[in-house]
Amino acid sequence: MEDIPVDPDFYLETGGASTTPLDFQSETTSLASSIARGRFENGRRYQATKDDDYWGPSDEKQFEAFEIGHMVFLVLDHYQDNPLFRAPIGDFPKRNTAYSRHRNWSRQLGNVMMLPICIRQLPFVVWISSPPPVTWMPPNCIFEVDDVLREWTWREPFDFIHIRLMYGAFPPEGWDQLYKQAYAALEPGGWIEQMEFDVRVRSDDMTLKEEHQLSKWGNIFIKCAERAGRSLNIHETMRSAIEEAGFVEVHEKKSRVPLGAWPRDKVLKETGRLQYAHWNAALEGWAMWLLTHFGEPEPWTEAEVQVFLAKVRNELKNPHIHGYNWINRVWARKPTEEELSSKKRLF
Repeated sequence: MEDIPVDPDFYLETGGASTTPLDFQSETTSLASSIARGRFENGRRYQATKDDDYWGPSDEKQFEAFEIGHMVFLVLDHYQDNPLFRAPIGDFPKRNTAYSRHRNWSRQLGNVMMLPICIRQLPFVVWISSPPPVTWMPPNCIFEVDDVLREWTWREPFDFIHIRLMYGAFPPEGWDQLYKQAYAALEPGGWIEQMEFDVRVRSDDMTLKEEHQLSKWGNIFIKCAERAGRSLNIHETMRSAIEEAGFVEVHEKKSRVPLGAWPRDKVLKETGRLQYAHWNAALEGWAMWLLTHFGEPEPWTEAEVQVFLAKVRNELKNPHIHGYNWINRVWARKPTEEELSSKKRLF
């Protein structure tokens, strides 16, 4: 793990029964329209693909925050030959799928796969929330609104499955099911990759005090999510869960993402500036549903959430707080047919 250098002198610049085709078309159009509309709470739109609730908004405001978050990772991993993923999928991947809240990650992946050497590749991008508001997509990239915990209906296996920033999406048994389905859907020798945040803010130089709202932030929402039955700590469990699903050659990379432009290193300084903008844009979406449904000692009001967020935003502007988040990336391979056969012979 790489240390982020701290510059102490740097400060942030501040129904009918008919079964005719027409009726079927009407029903499906109504379903698509319902999914697109979503459900509304406290002025935010949320997904409408399932009966149970999901904590994250699926509206343009939150998608804009995702875009900034995507830029954070591109700058952080600028030195990589491919900053979009680490799995060594080779030059000839056939089919790829991604579960991601970042629409631009998906679109850029499509552009990567359109290089001449793999012009026929078709990455699938599956969303479990409302359709993202996009006006253009690479011709080899498809958005599908689906529930990934239901039976997968794709007939051809994938070479690469990427899961990105889906913390809090499923209960623990849902994650186990997802990894098992991903294993079954991959070609032997195919790769899975997952990247997730630690929602807690930390500092190594004691500039983040216990009394700061940012210091309390992560634990507040970890507890809210536990009461909702959906852990935000998937970054701590995904490696072992992926291994238990049968994957081999497991790699793990942990990185600090600065919150604010306090580092001395130029790249990390720019990363911190973007992360500051990311947090400012995303705070309400991260907080509103969890606090108004599962806040302590009782669910908060919208006004109480806004007061809390105002305090957090003031601390984000504080140039004396050198905060950061951990981000964890795991990538692993499904065994080849030869490896599986060899293992069977051993037993």
